[in-house]
Parts: sequence; structure tokens; C-alpha cells
Amino acid sequence: MSKKELKTQTAKLVVCVNHKRYKQDGELLAKHLGVEQVDRIEEVDPKDLAMVYDKDGLSLVGGKLKLQGDFISMIPRVKDEMWQHELLARSARIKDEESDKTLKAMDATAGLGEDSLILAAAGYEVTMYEHDPVIAALLKDALLRARKIPEIKDMAARMKLIEGDSVQILKEMASTVNSEGNVYVSKPDLIYLDPMFPERQKSSKIKKKFQLLHKLERPAMDGEEMVTAALAVNPKKILIKRPMKSEILGGRTPEFSYKGTSIRYDCFMGK
Repeated sequence: MSKKELKTQTAKLVVCVNHKRYKQDGELLAKHLGVEQVDRIEEVDPKDLAMVYDKDGLSLVGGKLKLQGDFISMIPRVKDEMWQHELLARSARIKDEESDKTLKAMDATAGLGEDSLILAAAGYEVTMYEHDPVIAALLKDALLRARKIPEIKDMAARMKLIEGDSVQILKEMASTVNSEGNVYVSKPDLIYLDPMFPERQKSSKIKKKFQLLHKLERPAMDGEEMVTAALAVNPKKILIKRPMKSEILGGRTPEFSYKGTSIRYDCFMGK
């Protein structure tokens, strides 16, 4: 989503700072998004959206709904090696690697970063890419707070956020591969894709959580372009998260899938 699109969306977006500690952050965010900054949340029309800084950090607020990036709820799933029970962690394993090598993952569709935290708990250094500047701001704030939480601070330290188009980055990575397969830039061992498609939002709980993001009218991702770009990089493994009964992404048949109760991870292995 471009800054121009942010200004022309159906729901107007503003920035509001309710805590003096975030005064400068609010000014910088409003400038980055190209939107107005207001002094009080009461000034915002209930039909519109506000990026609100308060004592708890940054949230996206619309009417009575509030969405905040937050890793606290993830702690029971990742501490004390509980991450080993996660299907994603099991699916992300790469065999026959040097025991002292730190594997690198690229989360090309980071969203609010929950899956990246699981990958980081499993030992990956994770570079997260998020194209939407609103979601990227929420994730950046959540990551900063996570680095102060004892149970997950080491995991959060292995997570890096880049706001930008991951498909373009993947194409640039692939363009550095010569005919012998040598790569002149560092490429990830794992590429992870989890596009946010409307059909994934089935439960009322998830619908409520993402209702505010839907108001931003995020453009649909081109699944075929994304998968093609990832395959061109030829990492050791590509994982694509999909609802169990949904179609394959981009019309590319995976080599195999890791299946759970409600989701699956379609997998491509590097050649």
C-alpha cells in the first residue's frame, strides 16, 4: 500500500499520541504515513482509524475495536522449548546442517510476526518483510517491547524487520545467481510465505481481530508472482502456510505438505 493509497482509502487514517513519551514517535509516524496527527482520540470519527500511542505502546483503533502487535500471548507456546510442539517449527527443520551454523529465515509476509517468533524460538535468525506501513509500524512497536520481556528477549533479538516489498527483494536476490548457481549476496536458508487472504478469516474471533486491517483495503498479493520469486532464489526450503482445504498458492504444486488440523505447510525443497 502506497502513502497515496493511505490518503484515499475509505476509512480515514490519523495518528494520535496519548502519552508524552511517544510524542516524537507519533510525529515521525504521521509524516511517514503521510496522514494527519490529532491530539485526542475523541477527535476521530468512529468510522475512521487511528494509530494511537498510549502507555501500552502503539495500537490501531477504530470505534470500539483495537488491534495491537503483541508477543506476550505467544510466551506459553515458545518458552521452555515448547516451540518444538509447533507444526511450523517441525516443518521448518532443515537436515544435514553443521551443528554450529545459525540458519537464516526470510518471512516474506510478516504480518504481526507471530510465526516469525516461532522460527526465532527454533533458532533461526529471521528477517521479516512487511509491505504495509501500518502493519509494519505495529510490528516494529511489538518487537521493541518484546526485547524487554525476559522469556522472549533472546528470540526477539534474532528478529529483524524491514518495511518493503519482499517480492522485489526476492527478485533482486535471484538476479545475483549466475549460470553456475553461485550467489553474490546472502540468501536465506528458509523462505516462509503466509499471505493474508480473506478466505482464511473464518472464525468470528479472527474476523474481529482483522476487521480493522480490512478497512485499510490492503491489496491482494499475487500468489503466482510470490511463489515464482521465492523459487528463483532456490533456498534450502520454502514453506507456504495455507488453510487445510484451500487451493495451492500460485498454481504451483508443492513437493509435499506438512498437515495439521486446520492448516498445512506446502513445501518446496532447494535443488
